[in-house]
This record gives sequence, C-alpha cells and structure tokens, in this order.
Amino acid sequence: MHLYNLTLQGPSVINNAVHGCFSGISKQQEICVGRGSVLQLIFCDPATGKITTLCSQDVFGIIRSLLSFRLTGGTKDYIAVGSDSGRIVVLEYNPQKHCFERVHQETFGKTGCRRIVPGQYLAADPKGRAILIDYIAVGSDSGRIVELLNARSSSTS
Repeated sequence: MHLYNLTLQGPSVINNAVHGCFSGISKQQEICVGRGSVLQLIFCDPATGKITTLCSQDVFGIIRSLLSFRLTGGTKDYIAVGSDSGRIVVLEYNPQKHCFERVHQETFGKTGCRRIVPGQYLAADPKGRAILIDYIAVGSDSGRIVELLNARSSSTS
C-alpha cells in the first residue's frame, strides 16, 4: 500500500515559467509553468484564444528552477527542472501519453532548498550544447557546473 498526501485544491501561484515547442509540432509554442510542486504544460489556441492545459503533473517536491532548451539540430524543446531534492532532471513531453518523461537525472547535493546546492540558477547555451548550473557557495563565492548535452538514441548527458 502506498500513501500520498495530495491537496484537493492545487497551488495557484506560478513560481517559474518557460516557453518552447515541447510537443514537437513546428511553430506551436507552449508554456511550461511551475506551481510549487506541480508542473503544467499550457497551450494557447491561436484560432479561438482559449488557454488549455495539455499536462499537469505533480513532481512530489518543490520546483526551484525551470529552463527550456533545444538540442543542436532538434525540433523539440526539453525542460530542465531544479528541485529541492538536489537534483537536476531533464524532462521531455510525450504528446501521446500527455505526460512528462524523464530523460536524464543528475544529483548535485543533499535535499532541501539550500543556496549551496547547485540548481537554483540555470542557463542554457543558445545553440543547445550545454547547461550552466550555478549556486552560491559559502561566503561571497559562487560555483558553476557545466553539463554538456548531446542527442544519443533519445537520451542526453
């Protein structure tokens, strides 16, 4: 038996938002929003002007940061999520299942939203070659980690 603690009413405040072509359909832009512990993919229909939620998925943690990036030569955007578990997770939206699928996961620190754990600040190379993961180290220094990206049989590293 597994027990989950889910609230009846989901979080309403948007902490993070990124845009991109996550479904892989050319010239269709979606917005991915982080609402505390929920990751949502939102689409605005240009014909009717209505906003629809394509996917709403609980991440069972606190979303610290979001980043959208596209691999070199790709037509689909990916989402990098920094969470309170000390991990950076690369997600891909699957339009057939209407859910996010984990492509890659890296652990950089212990749990908790601490400023010395990498993942608070994310940046991507415009050409999709690398992700910069930044954090504030002890004192006034800051640390930087660079993850190189490449497409290798539907996985990144």
